[in-house]
Amino acid sequence: MLTNLTPQPADKILQLMQKFREDPRTDKIDLGVGIYKDASGNTPVMRAIKEAEKRLWETETTKKYTALAGDPAYGDAMVDLVLGDAVPRGRVAAAATPGGTGAIRQGVELIKMANPDATIWISNPTWPNHPSIIKYVGMKMAEYRYFDDATCGVDFDGMMADLAGVKAGDVVLLHGCCHNPTGANLNMAQWAEVVESLQKTGAVPFIDIAYQGFGDGLEEDAAAVRLVASSLPETIIAASCSKNFGIYRERTGILMTVSQDAGNKPLAQSTLAFLNRQNYSFPPDHGARLVTMILQDKVLRDDWMEELENVRLGMLALRTQLAGELQRLSGSDRFGFLAQHRGMFSRLGATPEQVERLRAEHGIYMIGDSRMNIAGLNEATIPVLAKAIIDTGI
Repeated sequence: MLTNLTPQPADKILQLMQKFREDPRTDKIDLGVGIYKDASGNTPVMRAIKEAEKRLWETETTKKYTALAGDPAYGDAMVDLVLGDAVPRGRVAAAATPGGTGAIRQGVELIKMANPDATIWISNPTWPNHPSIIKYVGMKMAEYRYFDDATCGVDFDGMMADLAGVKAGDVVLLHGCCHNPTGANLNMAQWAEVVESLQKTGAVPFIDIAYQGFGDGLEEDAAAVRLVASSLPETIIAASCSKNFGIYRERTGILMTVSQDAGNKPLAQSTLAFLNRQNYSFPPDHGARLVTMILQDKVLRDDWMEELENVRLGMLALRTQLAGELQRLSGSDRFGFLAQHRGMFSRLGATPEQVERLRAEHGIYMIGDSRMNIAGLNEATIPVLAKAIIDTGI
């Protein structure tokens, strides 16, 4: 049987990581991997996580299974973090998942169960796992325009024109904040127009929010999700704790469904539990329990929010410094978009050939579409990157 297997396409990011590890240059710069790094290149464990782990170690008395949908307290804490009071809790079903990726996978499975004929619309470009999962599950997929290569901002006119053609019952996958891979985000006025378009077409929004707190702040980054969830008949939301809690390896995510009809919640909740049972049965609990402890304890929550805010402001400072250095070297403001983008990523607007030159000639690694991880920089490497960008003719 195993001889019938065929090679699958290699993951481009993992390939890039391998090349970086094999590069003997000591001044190489890794801007490819989508993970937060501090100025020294480390991904630290947050203070509140360390304290919560200590408390958990001292007080935990069992490792028995949680519920199929995870600990209900985790669901409550995450619904509050993402949705606040935008919708009543009684209208929200939620299930813990192995990371944000697991939430996306379960969300697509849910859509297939509910409407196998639906087309899932994704932004062009989007996170590569989105189309990969949709294709693997066997759902139809289409793209809507999103990024303007000329301005490195949102092609809002193109986006709205494409969304106007979405059919009732189709699903539109949206990035809640910190768009990956571009860093270009909708403003709230534009989000209001997206909501109006979805109301007209009867499409269902599926929001991926993986970077809450990395853009403009915890509450600000959730504003679009809350607007959508409170304005439309149904909303699906996939959230991740990997970035804002720094617990990548704990695989902590959640899938939510919101319905304006509270009578739909019991069926949605039981379906989420059923999907978990078919895939991995009980979801992992360690990361979810740490998140719950932090969000329910004022001291831990305040400390977590303070550290998260420092992370956010640090990335904004790097963006400002890089945009300023490029303006100094180029004599123009054509890279000003870097200071306007939000989150860890920005798409630089370079060709694949220019990206390859950055790697070969300067030891600077980024994805072929010129997505770079701003968190991979520090004050010392920004001038190096800026000079390389100008020397490469970008």
